[in-house]
Amino acid sequence: MEDRTGKNDLSQLRSLQDWFLKYELQTVPGVSEVAASVVEMAEAEYMVRAKGYIQSIEDLEVIPLGVNQNGTPLLLKDVADIGIGPQMRRGVAELDSEGELVGGVVVMRFGENAQTTINGVKAKLESLKKSLPDGVEVVAVISLPVGILTAFIIMHWQGLNANIMSLAGIAIAIGAMVDGAIVMIENMHKHMERTPLTDENRWQVVATAASEVGPALFFSLLITTVSFLPVFALEAQEGRMFSPLAFTKTYAMAASAILAITLVPVLMGYFIRGKVIPERKNPLNRLLAPVYMPALRGVLRFPKTTLVGAVLVLAIGAWPLNKIGSEFIPDLDEGDLMYMPTTYPGVSTDVARQILQQTNKLIRTVPEVVTVFGKVGRAEMATDPAPLSMIETFIQLKPKSEWHEGMTTAKLKQELDQLVRLPGVTNAWVMPIKTRIDMLATGIKTPVGIKVAGPDLNIIQGIGQQLEKVLKDVEGTASVYSERVAGGCYIKVDIQREKAARYGLNIGDIQEILASAVGGMNVSSTVEGLERYLINVRYPQDYRDSPKKLELLPIVTPAGLRIALGDVANIFVENGPPMLKSENVRLNGWTYIDLAGEDLDRYVENAQQVVAEQVGLPPGYSLNWSGHYEYMLRAKEKLTYVVPLTLAIIVVLLFLNFRNFIYMAMIMGTLPLALVGSIWLMYW
Repeated sequence: MEDRTGKNDLSQLRSLQDWFLKYELQTVPGVSEVAASVVEMAEAEYMVRAKGYIQSIEDLEVIPLGVNQNGTPLLLKDVADIGIGPQMRRGVAELDSEGELVGGVVVMRFGENAQTTINGVKAKLESLKKSLPDGVEVVAVISLPVGILTAFIIMHWQGLNANIMSLAGIAIAIGAMVDGAIVMIENMHKHMERTPLTDENRWQVVATAASEVGPALFFSLLITTVSFLPVFALEAQEGRMFSPLAFTKTYAMAASAILAITLVPVLMGYFIRGKVIPERKNPLNRLLAPVYMPALRGVLRFPKTTLVGAVLVLAIGAWPLNKIGSEFIPDLDEGDLMYMPTTYPGVSTDVARQILQQTNKLIRTVPEVVTVFGKVGRAEMATDPAPLSMIETFIQLKPKSEWHEGMTTAKLKQELDQLVRLPGVTNAWVMPIKTRIDMLATGIKTPVGIKVAGPDLNIIQGIGQQLEKVLKDVEGTASVYSERVAGGCYIKVDIQREKAARYGLNIGDIQEILASAVGGMNVSSTVEGLERYLINVRYPQDYRDSPKKLELLPIVTPAGLRIALGDVANIFVENGPPMLKSENVRLNGWTYIDLAGEDLDRYVENAQQVVAEQVGLPPGYSLNWSGHYEYMLRAKEKLTYVVPLTLAIIVVLLFLNFRNFIYMAMIMGTLPLALVGSIWLMYW
């Protein structure tokens, strides 16, 4: 939410969001008073209530604290400065380097349709714009027909949405689905060439033609369906991504297999009429036959040479196989980018805001960028634990048709990475949706991460810094950053129990005074219609902005003496953990590695070798390679037995169809040759 006119400041925009937009968006698919009984007047009952709302600063100023020796009331304004100010914040939002604004986050309910929810939010925001003050804007950053119909019906029963993956499954299956009907009709034509159809023999010819190819067609389509079993074995992120495709393709192919031997023969009997053009007179066949027949005669004339050539083709395919890298899931171009740099812990809100504004300003200069919305720190919600050292900038890009000639997403990332270079900031350019999924699954926001586990945070941090040093020179490393798990800044107040006891103070008394002086104490709230604003009491900034000044904070003892905090406590600065991370009941420190075009498997293999040679782990400490690599290892392990099991099922189906081991072996023997083409395609 932003005000381009400048009439409303951040606090007013925040009020609009908290007390207006928030409640309105929740519609998409207390008052303090004293009751005093009643009074009857003129045969009517009137309820009596005493109300004392604080409605202005003046109401606060005249609150009496007591009376002085002269009997004059001592008012709050006599001992305190009273004004309107913002709550302490742990985040900053900025749009297009034009200054701070208020950002809102809409959390979708689990299991809801994302597109429907987004459309509903957009419609609600559009309807609310006219209710906002002038100048305030809300910016939103966010057998064929029957077989397919059968697949859609089962999708509905199963609760699958028609998303890009589920529709892709049907699209992939379309070609194979019509194959059965085509072969069945083609065989019917063959019979009609030999036996002209009459009313007496029509259904007999249909039955003969269908029985010849029907079993083979059924098993062929069934084998195609079974071939997708490995996809069903995938789990977690990869399973959620590809299972809709596998389900819809399986449903479509299964329906097609049944239709090929049931509905298609019936339709042939009713609709195939008239004279059939002989195959030799078909123009397409006459065009292809002169090309195919000489090639067929050639391979049949020299069968041994043909087999040797096939073996050579298979052997040649081994060369690109060794050159092909591996990755877990190909990079998905979502059309936008997210910039997720990390800075060192302990950064102040002002410095974090400056970094955010500087990076946004630089990113905005790139011609392919439409808008840049950045957030540093956390939003006021339970699901966002981000520290101030974490920056998230959403980059909305123009359509690719408007990009410079030759510009690609990879080149754009490189250009942005060269442009945005700030001291103490480690860059990471990622895809928004994919990165959110990765962070929810493993916590790692980059393709590769290393989790260092152990009992001592200082040693964990030291190991992480060693990893930074050795991995930055590994080929394929774009950036590497290890969390400073012990690098937080603390002002430690060490309360001396004996000194405090001399003044009749216990630890809790001093901690309460310190918390109120520095963090403030919420003593009440003002009521302004639906809106509620806290009344907070704390010392002025000048009294609490350094350890020396904290030592001078006044404390009143139970005996009425006035002492300073430094009389009962030692105050000093020290480092400590800015936040704690644990996994499997062990403290963790994470290292993030962004890659520059290197394939995942080869990079991790090289990096693991470098780490094993140059980074020594003390007893009780361990490294765990995470991110996409963790997913890839799990998927590979699962596929090592699922793929052989699938091949075994296909072998059984082939044997049930042919009842001949030689025929079965001939068909399975063509699989390696078919793989050669796909290997070369991946290589190029």
